[in-house]
Amino acid sequence: MRWLLARTIFHVRLTTVIYVAVILGAGSVAAQSYHIRPGDILRIEVLEDPELNRSVLVTPDGRISVPMAGTMRISGQPVEAVQRGLAARLSASFANPPNVFVSVERLAERRPDMRQPTEPKLISVFVMGEANKPGHFEIPENTNVLQAFAAMGGFTKFAAIKRVQLRRAAKIVPLNYQQIEAGSAAAQMTLQDGDVIVVPQRRLFE
Repeated sequence: MRWLLARTIFHVRLTTVIYVAVILGAGSVAAQSYHIRPGDILRIEVLEDPELNRSVLVTPDGRISVPMAGTMRISGQPVEAVQRGLAARLSASFANPPNVFVSVERLAERRPDMRQPTEPKLISVFVMGEANKPGHFEIPENTNVLQAFAAMGGFTKFAAIKRVQLRRAAKIVPLNYQQIEAGSAAAQMTLQDGDVIVVPQRRLFE
């Protein structure tokens, strides 16, 4: 009788272990099946250097830019591959390979094909680099540069605020935030659909 009870308990425990393994395995497969797309927001955390922790935008051409790692093309890659690539690039700056964690903070938004006539017209603007809230924004048309800076939450301490760029197709418009804040005409420049605001990283003695 005791032997039969022990055998029953063993089978119950074994079934439970197998069930948990299947559930965890399914979750892992689901995570690996997602591939990064332009417009996604990734959360990057480096255990050895919290100052590198940030949210980054995957630009329309499928790239991200991270201090000490440079620019990487990651569109179409699974999150795990991006994580390994970042760790490899950052290794040169650490005594031991750093622990890098990458997750998808926000998926790229899809705009509806049709809008109600009463809704205000929106345009898509991308913000990348050293902004406090980089990402893809849907903002009303006629939004100016200064309003866009407010929407992205200002700049990080790494930002080169005198060398901000507005990229429109093949054209690059330099934006000096200090001059804009002082009232230069550039503050009233209106944004257009597809504009990209790039906030570069500050140089060592800048």
